[in-house]
Amino acid sequence: MRIINILGISALLCTPLLLQGCVTQHPRGTASRPQLTAAEAASFTMERYFAQGGALSAPDGPWPPSPVSPPQTESAWRVVPAGAPYSRIQQAVNAAIAQHSAKNARIYIRIEPGIYRETVYIPAGAPPITLYGAGEQPEEVRIELALDSQFSAQRYREQVNGQHQYREGDPAWYQYALCAGRTSKTIGTNCAAVMWSQSADFQLVNLSVANSLLDTVDGGTHQGVALRTDGDRVQLEKVRLLGRQDTLYLNTSNLRNEAVTDRISRVYVKDSYVEGDVDYVFGRANAVFDNVHFHTVSTRRSPEAYVLAPNTLPDNPYGFLVKNSRFTGDSGYQGSFKAKLGRAWDQGAGKTGYLAGQTANGQVLIANSAIDQSYDRLSPWGAAATTSRPFRGNISAERQLDDVAFNRLWEFKNHWRP
Repeated sequence: MRIINILGISALLCTPLLLQGCVTQHPRGTASRPQLTAAEAASFTMERYFAQGGALSAPDGPWPPSPVSPPQTESAWRVVPAGAPYSRIQQAVNAAIAQHSAKNARIYIRIEPGIYRETVYIPAGAPPITLYGAGEQPEEVRIELALDSQFSAQRYREQVNGQHQYREGDPAWYQYALCAGRTSKTIGTNCAAVMWSQSADFQLVNLSVANSLLDTVDGGTHQGVALRTDGDRVQLEKVRLLGRQDTLYLNTSNLRNEAVTDRISRVYVKDSYVEGDVDYVFGRANAVFDNVHFHTVSTRRSPEAYVLAPNTLPDNPYGFLVKNSRFTGDSGYQGSFKAKLGRAWDQGAGKTGYLAGQTANGQVLIANSAIDQSYDRLSPWGAAATTSRPFRGNISAERQLDDVAFNRLWEFKNHWRP
């Protein structure tokens, strides 16, 4: 019998399908590449990852995502690259929010094929919004801009608001102002996102978002986020997310753009493609990736490459679940230099080092997925970001899967290409 603290709420669990303690099993794998047993893996389901979310003081109940179905009739909100009624996505978002009367009714914004060079910000408290591409394939609608965490606030203002797309009084003005008013030398990762949604129930369907910084910078530290989400119950379906370092940021933060630990955000990513090189899927959300293609590129010549970098709270047993997915890499990883599947992100522990039970301890399970020869098969997990804490897998016969003395990065029944 075992007590697990789930999202701040203690739950007494005793069933053969749960982690360990009720039954003794022989673990598989090695300390550098730990594997779950079938009984252990059985408790890592979408239902458990999405059992509750929102504020921990009054959490919302289970969330079963349904397939996103854009309206068959033409949306009242339509964006065209050069035409009426809107030529910018942010214009349509602002207008839709301002004119919305039914609080819980979903807003559908149809985006016609083309390239949209702009940022798109969805504020907290917005009604449920679906942005969907009207093309046959997600490549036909592309939202892009080059943003670098190393930009100064002035350069950010010039890049993002050079034509006064954001004005005081707009719904998303506070998001822009938080970054435009930064007094630090650089804007940082939190402000380097092309699309940033703080809203709950946000949906993104059948389009591409690219941080077009890409290979215009060297292989050093240049975080360039394509999509950042902070809200709960976020769905991404048939999307292409393109970047290099920090492409997809599944975050939890407040209205002051600060990381918080008093809530959980849930994100479902399905039938999508994500591209990058360093920590290019990262954050604190409870996220499930189903049939997602992760592609690692070497074109920026970064000296290291990691796909996943979760900073899951230490008392949350659920971080990232990747299932029925693919991990591939380009020709730069076909020799002795290999990419890693991921590493923990020990957020905020740069000065203290990893503090067991206090510092974030990222959780990942990759299950029933295909992994090509671009990845390090013997040691697929790297030392933690921020602290360089060496990876340490738990292979004890009596292991507890949430033991804070060990990493929580796991595999189950993956197919590695020889």
